[in-house]
Amino acid sequence: MLDAILSAEVGDDVFKADPSVNALEKKLALMFNKEAALFFPSGTMTNQAAIKLHTNPGDQLICDKYAHVYNYEGGGVSFNSGVSCKLVDGHRGMMTAEQVEAAINPPDFYHSPLTTLVCIENTTNKGGGACWDFEELKRIKSVCEKHKLAYHLDGARLWNALVAKNETAAQYGNLFDTISICLSKGLGCPVGSVLVGSEEAIHKALRIRKVFGGGMRQAGFLAAAASYALDNQLDRLAEDHKKAKEIGATLEGLSFIEKVEPIETNIIIFEIDEDRMKSEFFVEKLKEKNVHIIGMGQGKLRIVTHLDYTNQMHGAFLDILKKL
Repeated sequence: MLDAILSAEVGDDVFKADPSVNALEKKLALMFNKEAALFFPSGTMTNQAAIKLHTNPGDQLICDKYAHVYNYEGGGVSFNSGVSCKLVDGHRGMMTAEQVEAAINPPDFYHSPLTTLVCIENTTNKGGGACWDFEELKRIKSVCEKHKLAYHLDGARLWNALVAKNETAAQYGNLFDTISICLSKGLGCPVGSVLVGSEEAIHKALRIRKVFGGGMRQAGFLAAAASYALDNQLDRLAEDHKKAKEIGATLEGLSFIEKVEPIETNIIIFEIDEDRMKSEFFVEKLKEKNVHIIGMGQGKLRIVTHLDYTNQMHGAFLDILKKL
């Protein structure tokens, strides 16, 4: 990847004159069977641009209560777009078509916000890396078409879902109006996400990116890293999933672990029996061994496997857990 960065041909992407960025955008648009794509500095900015693209101030979007756009984007939905969120009480960050339809405000009832957008996150972060049932996503699409709602996918860990479920990028591209595709998580790139959509949508998103301060000059160095990752580091995500399941199995064998949530991809969410061991003590003991994990709130702890978590580290970590 470093070699790809060092040898990248670059230009000024603010004027759409960076050949490496243009090549990456074309590559991802083709993968997702979309007309166009646009490179962004972060997944949060990509999601926020999509929300602004599909809504007007005073509108309301529908998302699961665990959704990243609601919980972890600094209130950007309201700050950037003047939009509120109708939260759905789904399962592990995933809602049903029936729940989505029930959450839609009557369009002629002007006392409530106008529902204009449905946001999906795949895989779900707070849901423990859960993968959506594609048939349910299709049913939600039918609801969106029936009620003339836009349909956006926060594909923060979409690559993990594609590998775990043996699905294709084109399947998702054919279903959603816009998709935010993160490159800096499972694929191991230093920076970047891409928004894919129609030619019209991406043309509008270019202006929104400018307003948000997301234009970059010689961004081709980052795009080159992404192109390399797409060619070389996609299939290996299955290794992360395997390691995550092995970590989960080890945790389940420890007396002080109260619950390990189902593991489908590379995220392990678990809870500690506080009567046997305090979670703060657990986190601190791992930190002493140079193992860093974070809390998710509500007593939940999270572990994520990734590109730089090697086989050697994995063996050492399992050993550390067993000796705690």
